[in-house]
Amino acid sequence: MQPVEPSDARELAEALAEAASRKHRILLRGASSKDAMGGPLAPADVCISTRRLNRLLAYDPDDLTISVEAGMPYAEISRLLAEHGQMAPLDPPFAQQGTIGGILAANLSGPRRRLYGSARDMLTGMKFATLEGKIVESGGMVVKNAAGLDLGRLMIGAFGTLAAIVSANFRVFPIPPAWRTFLRSFPALEQAIGERDRVLRSVLSPAALDLLNPEAARRTDRQGYVLALEAGGSPAVLDRYQRELPGWAPLDEAEAAAFWTAAREFTPAYLEEHPEGAVVRLTTTLTGVTHVLDGVSHPTVARAGSGVLWVHFPDCEAAQTWVRQMAQRGYCAVIEFAPPERKAQLEMWPAPGPDFSLMQRLKDHFDPHRLLNRGRLYGRL
Repeated sequence: MQPVEPSDARELAEALAEAASRKHRILLRGASSKDAMGGPLAPADVCISTRRLNRLLAYDPDDLTISVEAGMPYAEISRLLAEHGQMAPLDPPFAQQGTIGGILAANLSGPRRRLYGSARDMLTGMKFATLEGKIVESGGMVVKNAAGLDLGRLMIGAFGTLAAIVSANFRVFPIPPAWRTFLRSFPALEQAIGERDRVLRSVLSPAALDLLNPEAARRTDRQGYVLALEAGGSPAVLDRYQRELPGWAPLDEAEAAAFWTAAREFTPAYLEEHPEGAVVRLTTTLTGVTHVLDGVSHPTVARAGSGVLWVHFPDCEAAQTWVRQMAQRGYCAVIEFAPPERKAQLEMWPAPGPDFSLMQRLKDHFDPHRLLNRGRLYGRL
């Protein structure tokens, strides 16, 4: 199917309205870097791509704000900001291929979420186009002007099932004077969690705090339960980290860059090696991280300071069994990645939770005829 590629917001809104008026099923796409993520790509009558909406709209380094169109690659934004000593620390997987619209629609973030938060924390405003052909503007360029921001935040993590993101405004952050990474390996999970808890109770405020189980650690040529911490700041601040982390090994710059790339891109790399594999994302409390990891024998990467884990399975059947077990135990778990041809046979989101009825009402409001990105929200919407 040849995609429709609008070149600006008005063309995008008109393309959506035209398709909706004909009751055409619509597939929204950006760089198509995350087809393995979310629910199945249901049959569609028209494909609309935001690829040509790739412009920088505004950037004020002094105000630490930037506005970009949805089709702009995240890697390009990062390069632009770095020229001014700044960053947008979403730190997502698929960082080289993904567009900002796709990253927001999938609500992707990475290890630095521990300090900087997720997309919802950095977003100050958004424009999106509806099936009625309207362009809705929510929020502004700075936080203090962000009235109505919640409407734009609805689009984050919705996988394009409500509307099409046109552009987004972000807070950006100064790049610290220096970064330093520390690793420590433990033979037992309880020891790793104990050290994590000590760090979280301390005066330290790391940018990232990840935990790899032994199966994941082996993929980075390490042994045991590996706790990894990244900190940014002045030499004096980083020297304090060194003093406060006895027994931790500092990595040199090249080693640190390689490690965090492996941690951030762990899922894409695993799926490339295991095309029949599936990945479950599970969200829990800090205490829950212990209970989940204790029963897992598959490669698992945990954002140990925020309670999000990714468990990697070599086949869909094992992932399906495990995610159902976790849902029955009350955990919030989804099969986040699976082969596109297998998704229709999987129950990707076994227990959506009590707020799912609100999601359904929002879908009825924005897309009453169920035309937009059908099934992409883990087969539920």
